[in-house]
Amino acid sequence: MIDGSGHVLYVGKAKAMRTRLLSYFRAQYPDDKQARILHAASDIVFDYTPSEFSAALSELKLIRKHRPPFNVAMNRSRRYAFLVLTDEAAPRLLATGRPERLRGRTYGPLPSPARAAAAARTLSDLLGLRDCRADMPMQYAEQGDLFSQPKRAACPRYDFKTCLGPCAGLVAESAYRDRVETAAGFCEGRALQPVDRVVHEMTARAAAADFEGALRWRQKFEALEWLLAATTRARASLDVLSFIYRDPGSHGDNRVYLIRSGEVRAWYPDPVSPLEREMFAGVVADECARPVLPAHRIDAERLHERLLVMSWFRTHPEAWRRTLALDAWQQLAATSSTTC
Repeated sequence: MIDGSGHVLYVGKAKAMRTRLLSYFRAQYPDDKQARILHAASDIVFDYTPSEFSAALSELKLIRKHRPPFNVAMNRSRRYAFLVLTDEAAPRLLATGRPERLRGRTYGPLPSPARAAAAARTLSDLLGLRDCRADMPMQYAEQGDLFSQPKRAACPRYDFKTCLGPCAGLVAESAYRDRVETAAGFCEGRALQPVDRVVHEMTARAAAADFEGALRWRQKFEALEWLLAATTRARASLDVLSFIYRDPGSHGDNRVYLIRSGEVRAWYPDPVSPLEREMFAGVVADECARPVLPAHRIDAERLHERLLVMSWFRTHPEAWRRTLALDAWQQLAATSSTTC
């Protein structure tokens, strides 16, 4: 749907175009959203795609390109959250549903925004990472003036021993960066020091008959345990989503998609002849030769595509039967070429 000045108002997809358009003309203005879109639009542009999967990819790309005002929150479910370890002078660990607004290492998707926020808070408190505003001035211990007066931390978290105080020069940059790398290692499954500390404190409180204190540390343990499991599942799901997907078109317009780590890297008409298979095998070989970026260093804009691909294969389990591993496709193409 396009307005009079040529700006895109809304992007959608439909299996039955006539039925979908009639729903807009039958809607009641101004109560129904369809009627408000139609009232603001001056033109309707449509394009054919061969399958529902192709339509979902096209819809996502158009929404991300034009940012239509009537496509609320880019059509992405708010059930998921991400952890972002920001690229800042003093990095923060944040739970967010909009990771594209932040720059840094991104982990997820995580299934519960509330639990993700609680886990981020727990990990930040254990490691002493700041959680203040992005524009808060930072000054490490080695950056202060030798004769200047000591500064006080901007919030009581330093007094509670849940922040190292980089805003007041109370910690060296190297020490703070070490804690940041520990947080990154935990989210990537490489470091378990935070869990070790929690288990030690919980055991000590229980041994001292401080059962309320032990319960508080138990809750921290459960938050970290959930986060470790959730980030591990997210990484595993991306590792599984690397294959060739053969997508049958509604009218015989079949396509093959090269999917790697949940991202659609290339698509072509389904190769049927040996020469076409060999050419597509070359495309697959070129893609496999490229190094894979760590999952947490993906461009945030591509996260939407990953979510779409993950959702597609979760809600369409029959689609797994039309997938083939990348190396298996190359072997099949080589065997076909040799036979011919």
